[in-house]
Amino acid sequence: MAPTQQPQQQSRRMANAIRALAMDAVQRANSGHPGAPMGMADMAVALWGRHLKHNPANPRWFDRDRFVLSNGHGSMLLYALLHLSGYELPMAELQNFRQLHSKTPGHPEVGLTPGVETTTGPLGQGIANAVGFALAEKLLAREFNRAGHTVVNHHTYAFLGDGCLMEGISHEAVSLAGAWRLDKLIALYDDNGISIDGQVAPWFADDTPGRFAACGWNVIGPIDGHDADKVAAAITQAKEQTGRPSLIVCKTQIGQGSPNRANTAKAHGEPLGAEEIALTREALGWTSAPFVIARDVYADWNAKARGKSAEIAWKQRLGAYRKAFPELAAEFERRMQGRLPAHFAQLAVDTVVAAHTQGETVASRRASQLALEAFTAALPELLGGSADLTGSNLTHTRSTPPLRFDPQGQVLQTGREDGDGGQTGGRHINYGVREFGMAAIMNGVALHGGFIPYGGTFLTFSDYSRNAIRMAALMRLRVIHVFTHDSIGLGEDGPTHQAIEQAASLRLIPNLDVWRPADTAETAVAWSVALSNEDRPSALLLSRQNLPYAPKRSLGEISRGAYVLSEPADVGLKKKPVAVIIATGSEVQLALKAQRLLADRKIPVRVVSMPGSTAFDRQDTRYKRAVLPAGLPRVAVEMGATDGWWKYGCAAVLGIDRYGESAPAPALLKHFGFTEENLAATVRAVLGGRRK
Repeated sequence: MAPTQQPQQQSRRMANAIRALAMDAVQRANSGHPGAPMGMADMAVALWGRHLKHNPANPRWFDRDRFVLSNGHGSMLLYALLHLSGYELPMAELQNFRQLHSKTPGHPEVGLTPGVETTTGPLGQGIANAVGFALAEKLLAREFNRAGHTVVNHHTYAFLGDGCLMEGISHEAVSLAGAWRLDKLIALYDDNGISIDGQVAPWFADDTPGRFAACGWNVIGPIDGHDADKVAAAITQAKEQTGRPSLIVCKTQIGQGSPNRANTAKAHGEPLGAEEIALTREALGWTSAPFVIARDVYADWNAKARGKSAEIAWKQRLGAYRKAFPELAAEFERRMQGRLPAHFAQLAVDTVVAAHTQGETVASRRASQLALEAFTAALPELLGGSADLTGSNLTHTRSTPPLRFDPQGQVLQTGREDGDGGQTGGRHINYGVREFGMAAIMNGVALHGGFIPYGGTFLTFSDYSRNAIRMAALMRLRVIHVFTHDSIGLGEDGPTHQAIEQAASLRLIPNLDVWRPADTAETAVAWSVALSNEDRPSALLLSRQNLPYAPKRSLGEISRGAYVLSEPADVGLKKKPVAVIIATGSEVQLALKAQRLLADRKIPVRVVSMPGSTAFDRQDTRYKRAVLPAGLPRVAVEMGATDGWWKYGCAAVLGIDRYGESAPAPALLKHFGFTEENLAATVRAVLGGRRK
């Protein structure tokens, strides 16, 4: 799409409309950040008014350009742009800025406001999401485009500020974008030199252009960020770049147009005030009343006709593509819709049954890889990775060779032929030691569509990723985290690597499914549920040490998060249980051994395996009572923090509420009381010693 030309007076009028809406909405809400939208208004005119390929009438049109406002506190910039260009965001919503149930929350939220591509607010994650968008576009173009038939061809644009660049995640994401040569990623840096505490020079003295250049980016500028013509020309130059992402450094003033607040920290996060707004209107020559936009300004901004034309042209290309490659087109559309293949349900059943039949004794991280072998072979949308721990996380399979790029930015052929004249390229990403960046980039990949991303690291390092995991849960994204080395059972690496509180803390994140499977069948179920969850991320907590297979009474209830694994009859007792042991992961075997010890004393107990407590918590009351009957004392055992287990009405919890030690795993388990004898004694104590 060729850039639109605009006279300077028209561009200034368009930019001032943004400034007026931003300062009026923040003033009305008595809350918000007017300075960034006012400072970035001319940049927005250059991008949204002249370059951005989008259709306000269809915000989810697949081949649209993606726009990310990484400095999400400037949300009124985005809301103004959406309203002015024709999205279904009426002026009443801008007047209701930051109010309960409005479509204009304090920071942009995907799924709430039409045209918002990702939820931003925590600084730095937006640019990382943008890297994920651009990576997904590049890989899908490689996989589906054919000579004369281009169905994937769009750019990813991001606005970002000083705060985004100060956050460490930006270093991780920027470095990867350069290494991956994402030449359709264009970032515009709002270089205003101001943050909440004032002029940033005393604490942010980085050579930002030099940093990006060193990471393999094409750097343009600094340029005058208040000259829409220069910014538009820089975007044109960036779009012509091949083999490198581009950073356009735009020198701006925060609060541009405000006589007394421009270039000050007071413009950042508080209303300008009625008197200063009046002075700003006078300085800008803006005579319209608050929340009133002249018809000619609306006409200048209206992107509906241009967007409709662009989408129609794409649909025509897609139609020709369907005729030339009907099977490939059907697969492309399935992937874009996020639907699993029709055979997935049977594949999931077969994978679980195979794991049950084989009954292997393996670490659950290896059980995960076994399940992945089946799923990655059948689901080309699975895009894996690891934060420099591939051989430990076991996230790679025969179907997912490593992803590599040549110096021109092309995906090297490391995958299989796809049967339609194309090649799949690699499907396993070496993220390097960048857990936070990996998690946020996976969010961007999931938001873009076409892939289901998963990535691995050690469970204790989930702390690095935590806010991106939280954002995935908030955005309801199908992202899968593979966390191995899940307990003190990893042994000699010691307390720095031994996960104690991580399982409990992850379970506290709303809408995140957390699975800690005990064997191959439970692991296969965890994967199948995670893949089926279209609106929920998942975390799989997996062992380093081998785990024996636990014979099952049935397989059908594992997906419900907890189920009865063993009854007293399974260990030779005909009595009803007098207590319940609840266990997860490696401790399930401990519970089964304790059950046998108690049986020797004629004490009948039920063993409940709870691989997915978050899934179990969603079950109906009838099922919960069937698994955990009222009136039976409950004892939970897990090598982790105990607090979360008391909600199940436990009389005792065998856990660990301190950091571990460095020693071989068997010594640690004995030292911390994770033995069948101690667990059996705990159950007897709960029963009051009646059965001693």
